[in-house]
Amino acid sequence: MTKYIFVTGGVTSSLGKGIIAASLAKLLQARGYKTTIQKFDPYINVDPGTLNPYEHGECYVTEDGAETDLDLGHYERFLNTFTSQANNVTTGRIYQYVINKEREGAYLGKTVQVIPHITDEIKRRILLLGEDNKYDIVITELGGTVGDIESLPYIEAVRQLKWELGEDNCIVIHLTLIPYLKAAKELKTKPTQHSVKTMSENGLTPDVIVCRTEEPLYKDLKKKIAQFCNVTQDAVIEALDADTIYRVPLEMMREQLDIISLKKLDLPLDTEPELSKWKEFLDKLRYPKSKVTVGLIGKYVELQDAYKSILEGLIHAGAINECKVEVRNIHSEDLTPQNAAEKLKNLDAILVAPGFGSRGIDGKIDAIRYARENRLPFFGICLGMQMACVEFARNVLNMPKAHSLEMNEDTNDAVISIMEEQKNITQMGGTMRLGAYDCTLAEGSKVAEIYGQKDISERHRHRYEFNNAYLEAFENAGMKAVGKNPETDLVEIVELPEHPYFVGVQFHPEYKSTVENPHPLFVAFVKAAKESHAARNNGKTVFEKPVTS
Repeated sequence: MTKYIFVTGGVTSSLGKGIIAASLAKLLQARGYKTTIQKFDPYINVDPGTLNPYEHGECYVTEDGAETDLDLGHYERFLNTFTSQANNVTTGRIYQYVINKEREGAYLGKTVQVIPHITDEIKRRILLLGEDNKYDIVITELGGTVGDIESLPYIEAVRQLKWELGEDNCIVIHLTLIPYLKAAKELKTKPTQHSVKTMSENGLTPDVIVCRTEEPLYKDLKKKIAQFCNVTQDAVIEALDADTIYRVPLEMMREQLDIISLKKLDLPLDTEPELSKWKEFLDKLRYPKSKVTVGLIGKYVELQDAYKSILEGLIHAGAINECKVEVRNIHSEDLTPQNAAEKLKNLDAILVAPGFGSRGIDGKIDAIRYARENRLPFFGICLGMQMACVEFARNVLNMPKAHSLEMNEDTNDAVISIMEEQKNITQMGGTMRLGAYDCTLAEGSKVAEIYGQKDISERHRHRYEFNNAYLEAFENAGMKAVGKNPETDLVEIVELPEHPYFVGVQFHPEYKSTVENPHPLFVAFVKAAKESHAARNNGKTVFEKPVTS
């Protein structure tokens, strides 16, 4: 029978429920248990696809084309396994399903209520991944914090499930905050006590309490938390701030979170966690031999979570290159033809990030021109690739008004045009080209050499595409379409063969980069940045001090 673990949060948001869930899943996976994670979000949006990145961070896309919470990216990066639409559920999706059933008459005239209809649907979704016994353990992260009005139906659904499944098949891990008051030089447990009390008032008590803290928890403090929160003392877990999220699984192993969880689920502890690859990655991350500076050109740089997968992809690629990647955030709205050279001159490489809308577009084009003309390694993702084509058309093909139809519907040189199947779509949510699509690479191209294979599959999230009416002109001038969709002939990858590294991709490679399998394009990009750094510094690339990510 599949076992279930629920991860809830208290006191405040952003404590790291997703990282704790992913870390525990990694430890269980390393012990040989087939484990997956799902995220239940309490907001009424059907999915995060229409949310502003400033509101919710990046929108992550799965293989099957689901627009999901960014925590699913953590799940995939930690477990090195794909998630799907079933791994992310929102209140909006729950209510939409129940209301549709009511309209169909499926409830036979009964009054539709939060209990039992909404909670029954929540329970059905929770159990969905465990139905065919594909997994030994399903971890469910509940978004928000205990006490939020929108979280109440989820707490009630878990309460019911715990009663229905039994204590040995279902446990609750509660992540909470133990603040340190510098003036008093004390750790305070009261916020945790109130958080657990609020949960208990709703009929649910935690089996394990994970305490996020800046200072170590001493023995008597753990005893106090256990006593006031009605858990065993070994079930009070210290979660100290870590220098990198990838160290958290080892910290949770030290605190025996996996052991206490397996004991409470009545599962055997037959094997020790196999984490040799993980530890090797951490060693390379902490002790790099060189350092590079990459300029991230985007319009949401104030919020790091807006480009979370890109930043993690650079960390993975940096580790395999034994190189510290320092990311310098540069707001594209701040770049102009007059200041671009000054702002970009000390970079080893430039990455132009994806996005939507016209804001900051000119700055991205200025950055791309600087990278192309100064032979600085360049990596353009989605919109970054499209603007690389616009820049090339304007400054190499002598089309000064070339643009994308997304930014300028009146342009006569739409080198980026809307996809045919997108022309009649009026709804925004879930209607883009989403998920994994095949791509065939041109023989002899740099990207074919980087991938080491001819046929690849990558994840997409876009409405606009390269206009093939301009393809011949582009290729004659030196920009090659080296990756195409075999069915639609859609241009997926462009490169400048004579440039040290100038690659633009229509897809999102960052979504498939994991600790165990860093994405080859990111690995090659960081390698090119190292070579660029060495060229600028007369071959001096040594960086011997231990660093953090």
